[in-house]
Amino acid sequence: MIAPGAVHVPGWLPASRQRELVGACRGWARGPVPLRHTVLPGGGVMSTRTVCLGWHWLPYRYSRTADDVNGARPAPLPGWLAELGRAALAAAYGPDGTAGGCSPARWSPDTALINFYDGAARMGMHQDREERSSAPVVSLSIGDSCVFRFGNTRTRGRPYTDVELASGDLFVFGGPSRFAHHGVPKIHPGTADPESGMSGGRLNITLRETGLAG
Repeated sequence: MIAPGAVHVPGWLPASRQRELVGACRGWARGPVPLRHTVLPGGGVMSTRTVCLGWHWLPYRYSRTADDVNGARPAPLPGWLAELGRAALAAAYGPDGTAGGCSPARWSPDTALINFYDGAARMGMHQDREERSSAPVVSLSIGDSCVFRFGNTRTRGRPYTDVELASGDLFVFGGPSRFAHHGVPKIHPGTADPESGMSGGRLNITLRETGLAG
């Protein structure tokens, strides 16, 4: 456990499942809302490229339509991916989910944010606060390893812990750590296991409950 409610499970996804997810992500990246660099309200452009399922994430809200891209509805979140997320939650917290404040059986993710990092991409320290739910966030890593910086709920600065996330790793944060700041300051190019289906770059899939209706 990295912090109360924050759990790292190395090597949780087998290579065969990683390849399945990579293939699915390639399909989602083509649309109906394609993979894109998100433009921030101040005009900055995120270095990661993102595609969403279920709900479309814009800085800093969710929408049923991708009004900043092409106005289309994102692809739905498939049931098999939600089931994978519930299995991940159980692997991190156990069947009762006490550490994360939510049992896996009752956790119902309705969106996924899929970020692709090339070797130069970064993610600044931020909180996942657009959701109206305090249910845990499930994060899956595929491809190149990265430095994942997991901080505190009060500030973007210290204290924080740097964790190496490799292909197949699971990271879950909920309970007291649900609104902790976190980011990715570095990618390690060329570290992806070819068995993962990634020839370069990192995929990060985060599953969340938005708590939104409609």
